[in-house]
Amino acid sequence: MPDAVSSAGAAHTPPSTTVDRPDQMGKDTFLKLLVAQLRYQDPSNPADSSQMMSQTATFSQVEKLEQMVEQNASLLALQRSSSAGALVGRTITYTDTTGASASGVVTSVRLGTDSADAVAMIGSTPVEMGRITEIAQTTTS
Repeated sequence: MPDAVSSAGAAHTPPSTTVDRPDQMGKDTFLKLLVAQLRYQDPSNPADSSQMMSQTATFSQVEKLEQMVEQNASLLALQRSSSAGALVGRTITYTDTTGASASGVVTSVRLGTDSADAVAMIGSTPVEMGRITEIAQTTTS
């Protein structure tokens, strides 16, 4: 398993909160199928009401799960930003873009969003959180 030092040459890609799966049906497809089933059912042999209730309940569950995924992504971004904020004033060691080890005192942190990670700043040098290899208390002399 590569560590932060051996994979220093690789570009850091922040984790994604969504997965694009074209082979999966979305809620729009599910709703279209449900409406088509109602529209084209045989009037002499209507659909079972318990099946319709089950399908409607499944649709509601899918919507609620999507809402929970969005909320969890926002909470994760907030947690990462809070953790990054705790680095201010600490000495960190990190792997720079050339693969060399460097260290310095974190002067500030650019907070992240749902789609971008927080970035620690050492003076004017941005350090991606995934490149940090060590965090230490800053010693005063």
